[in-house]
Amino acid sequence: MDGEIDPEELSALLDARDDGSPDESLRIVDIRDERAFDRGHLPESECIPFPELTSRVAELEGSDRIVTVCPHGVASQQAAQLIGSYEGTQAARVESLRGGVEAWEREIGDLPASDDPDAGDADEGPESPF
Repeated sequence: MDGEIDPEELSALLDARDDGSPDESLRIVDIRDERAFDRGHLPESECIPFPELTSRVAELEGSDRIVTVCPHGVASQQAAQLIGSYEGTQAARVESLRGGVEAWEREIGDLPASDDPDAGDADEGPESPF
């Protein structure tokens, strides 16, 4: 794991991609469950729930930069450590979003929701899986 990234810095990376800057192969991995993800998530993020991470980490191979996201920025640090220890992602820069979804909402703004009509109130995942 390469540390944490602030919401403002991640937002700037996403804005740079929209402006046509070179793609760093950035992957934003939300480790909350799918229902919480569907209610609202960071732009361009993908849902890989923490319990599935060990079996799906190979999906992240070849990424240059990976940012993990959770509700408060605690469990995502552990997810980033797990991803960073995987042989196929050891060359990637792996970071956790400081403060998680809560900090993103406070500092950047609202989160887009999925178009899933069944997305409702759900547990947003563990504060920490250990």
